[in-house]
Amino acid sequence: MNPCRFATTAAVSCLFLAATAAAASSEYRAGETPYLEREEVQEFIDERAEAGFDREWLEELFEEAQPRQDIIDSISSPAEALPWKDYRPIFVNDRRVRRGREFMEEQAEWLERAEERFGVEPEMIAAIIGIETDYGRNTGSTRVLDALVTLGFDYPPRADFFRSELGHLLELAEEEDLEILDLHGSYAGAMGYGQFISSSYRHYAVDFDDSGRRDLLNSWPDAIGSVANYFAEHDWRWGQPVVARAEVDDHPEELVEQGYTARFDLDELAEHGVRPTEGETVDPDGDYSLVYLEADEGDVYYLGYPNFYVITRYNRSPLYAMAAHELAQALYD
Repeated sequence: MNPCRFATTAAVSCLFLAATAAAASSEYRAGETPYLEREEVQEFIDERAEAGFDREWLEELFEEAQPRQDIIDSISSPAEALPWKDYRPIFVNDRRVRRGREFMEEQAEWLERAEERFGVEPEMIAAIIGIETDYGRNTGSTRVLDALVTLGFDYPPRADFFRSELGHLLELAEEEDLEILDLHGSYAGAMGYGQFISSSYRHYAVDFDDSGRRDLLNSWPDAIGSVANYFAEHDWRWGQPVVARAEVDDHPEELVEQGYTARFDLDELAEHGVRPTEGETVDPDGDYSLVYLEADEGDVYYLGYPNFYVITRYNRSPLYAMAAHELAQALYD
């Protein structure tokens, strides 16, 4: 999923945002002590050996793993830290739309099958893949093992998460017959056309072309089906809106801080000075979140439908979700 690519994607999508980056600083240094000399690494090896993995093989992996300071630097300054006016042009532009339409034409059969099976529109599936890897052109060049070991043992703010992902990577390699040292992806360990992290790969990937393997690294059908399945599993509503423009009397910080679960009805929003922009058609009985973005014309606000929340399950950034929505709209148009 994008320069952040925690999925997600996928979740991600980039599953971390600028909030994660705020906790990071240059005090975190990669590889100051060899991994096999660290107590926490030996504890991890002990746990995985007890789960049935060969200890010698695990030690060889940690001996092979390369600490990467550039990975820590990258996770400290994701694109999601940008304002919307600077973030949007990266992912919603003429070139990405052109390539997206070409992709949709080339993969029309599989996109249609995914829509029929999972109830996710082709343009939304294509938009996610377009943001994540520019339709397969940039799936990442960082070795996944190096990313997860570096972040799991040299990046304290998210160490527990990335150690868990390293455990999932070991399981995934066994389940899908993957060679760990050959896997490359984003600096956060996401891989394949849709940039799935290891746990998301295990939980949401599907063998959509019936090849006998869930191959998100080389199979477009599997990647398309897996993105659609991820959305379906998070309750995507086919044919339903994503956002509607809103107006506010004053910046309602207390609503913005509530996140993107659709939980406020129109009466509750009105009590906080929030209302749909005149001319917007909204469900009078619906529930919404409040989405705030910093745009060229100043602060802009949207009512977020449940589908907006689903996109944030792939990558928790509202910037990412809005970019995916707008790119999907451009591909549909």
